[in-house]
Amino acid sequence: MSLQTLSEWLRCPNCFLPLNPGGELLLGCERGHSFDVNKRGFVNLLTGQRKFIGDSAAMLDARDRFLRAGWYEPLRDAIHTLVGGESPRRLLDVGCGTGYYLGAALPPGKDVRALGMDLSPTAVSRTIRSHGRVDGLVADVWSPLPIRDGAADVILNVFAPRNAAEFHRVLRPDGLLLVVVPQPTHLRQLRESGLAVEMQADKAAHLTTSLGAWFRLERHEQIDRTVHLSPFEVASLIGMGPSSHHSGSAASGDSLAADQLVTVAFDVFGFRRR
Repeated sequence: MSLQTLSEWLRCPNCFLPLNPGGELLLGCERGHSFDVNKRGFVNLLTGQRKFIGDSAAMLDARDRFLRAGWYEPLRDAIHTLVGGESPRRLLDVGCGTGYYLGAALPPGKDVRALGMDLSPTAVSRTIRSHGRVDGLVADVWSPLPIRDGAADVILNVFAPRNAAEFHRVLRPDGLLLVVVPQPTHLRQLRESGLAVEMQADKAAHLTTSLGAWFRLERHEQIDRTVHLSPFEVASLIGMGPSSHHSGSAASGDSLAADQLVTVAFDVFGFRRR
């Protein structure tokens, strides 16, 4: 995309005034705050201290390998169908990762634009490199988002943290928030063998409760299947997510002895902005 299309999404993280192009690879607001735009085409608007870190290059490599093999294609297809029914012109992907799901959600059309946002600069760089109609933003979902009010027709949030109040603010009236979370049975076999970390058992119920003040639940789909994975694929699956941060769950294709049957199960929610 361009400095102009990037700026049209953004507001200053300090004073919340709109950001506009201020020169080559520079965005600024009327109060004089300015921010350098990376030569790769994204801007880092992180401010203050952070308690979380973004995904590493190794995690993103593992995710890219696993997703390219097609194991999560049913989820990708469901996202494509749900977002396609909205005919959006402006999509925001919060927690964009490698851009795999944003690629499925992005409809055709030269006037369709998207913003890939992630805490990891490496993730944002990969997302915008994969999709020519996508701008990039490095930001923390737990802070006030440096995004203008009502900027998005659709927000995509797949296996990523959520800030309900800020999502409500940056989504247009009656816009769609699409959220994907794992079901309790997701990766059950890997958790039982100690290769994957435990997860919140009531994740779906907690999600609908936490969003209820700002969004109404409109649609709920479940995807549940068992896949036959090689040791190398299991290692990629473990390495691409939160289990990779725990030394007790480290695994490689060489250390895993045999193929495994693994349950992959997701809840797909469509929420409408109140």
